[in-house]
Amino acid sequence: MEATIYIQNLKCGGCANTITKNVTAIENITNVKVNVEESSVTFNYETEANLAVVKNKLQSLGYPEDGELNSLGSKAKSYVSCAIGKMS
Repeated sequence: MEATIYIQNLKCGGCANTITKNVTAIENITNVKVNVEESSVTFNYETEANLAVVKNKLQSLGYPEDGELNSLGSKAKSYVSCAIGKMS
């Protein structure tokens, strides 16, 4: 199945790199594509449990799903993830 999740705090290619690397590493997740302009992540998954794992991973990286609470801590995490993504 394919899912597109619209996320918060997606600013640049560094963010996209961090998201792609971390979501691709999740078991049963394939074909990960990040669209910076739309602030979205599209990927293929096998089960609803896989989808939940991706959402949790995005949240932990500082990129919560659009409409979810976007705390100052979440924003800070996304800036750190962005910087790391730019370096790698």
